[in-house]
Amino acid sequence: MNTLEAIQARRAVKYYDASHQMTEAEINELFSLAMLSPTAFNIQHWRFVSVTEPELRKQIRAAAWDQAQVTDASLFIVICADLKAWEKQPKRYWANAEQAVQDFIVPAIDQYYRGKDQVQRDEAMRSCGIAAQTLMLAAKDMGYDSCPMDGFDFGQVGQLINLPDDHVIALCLAVGKGVQAANPRAGQLTKDDVVIHNRFIKLS
Repeated sequence: MNTLEAIQARRAVKYYDASHQMTEAEINELFSLAMLSPTAFNIQHWRFVSVTEPELRKQIRAAAWDQAQVTDASLFIVICADLKAWEKQPKRYWANAEQAVQDFIVPAIDQYYRGKDQVQRDEAMRSCGIAAQTLMLAAKDMGYDSCPMDGFDFGQVGQLINLPDDHVIALCLAVGKGVQAANPRAGQLTKDDVVIHNRFIKLS
C-alpha cells in the first residue's frame, strides 16, 4: 500500500479482534517510524506510553466512556509530550551536527521556549498530532486499523499512568485488527470550504 492509498483507506475503527496479538517486531517498527516524525528544533518531546497491562487497560477504558477499543485493540498508546524537553540536555538533539550549527541552535532553543508556557504546550500538541498520524498511516500500511481518541478523562488517565507534572497527554491511539468497518464518512466539507487562497476575506 502506498502513502496515498493509506491516507484514503485510513478510518477511525472502533471495534477490534481482542484475540489478535501484534508481534514485537511490528510494534517496534511502528514506534521506530513514529520517532521519525518531525519536531521543532528536533527536541523529540513525544513520549509513547504503551499500555499492556490488562487491568490498567480496563481502568483506562472506564475513564474513556467504556469505549471497547481501549481493551480490545492489540496496541493501546497514550501519546504524551514532555513540555520541558527543550531544557533537558538540549545538546543531545544536535549531537551529530557540526559544531557551528550546535553553537547556533542550542541557545536558540532556550530563547524560543523559556518563559513561554503556551508555546511549549502548542508545540507539544503539534508534534504529538504529527506523530499520531505517522503511526496511523504506518499501521494502515501494515494491515492494521487505528482509532485516535480524545474521548476520555485526561486527568484520570494521567493519574493511572503516573504522568509527570511537566508532561501532558495529547491523545490516545488504538491499533489492531478491525472487526467492523467504520461507518460511511458522515459529511465532508468541500475544498472551497477549507482551502483559502492567499488570505481570508474581511467581513465588513
